[in-house]
Amino acid sequence: MARTDLRPVVKLRSTAGTGYTYVTRKNRRNDPDRLVLRKYDPLAGRHVEFREDR
Repeated sequence: MARTDLRPVVKLRSTAGTGYTYVTRKNRRNDPDRLVLRKYDPLAGRHVEFREDR
C-alpha cells in the first residue's frame, strides 16, 4: 500500500551557496508553494534562508 502524497519529503537547500541541506516533510494543503525557512547553516556559521529544492 503506497503512502499518500499529502506530506511529501522535501529538501531544503541553503541560499548561502554552501550546498548544505536539511530534509523535512511539509503539508501540501497548508503550504502549496515552495517552503522557505530560516535555519542554521554550520558551514556558513550563521542563520540563513533555506529554500525548497525539487
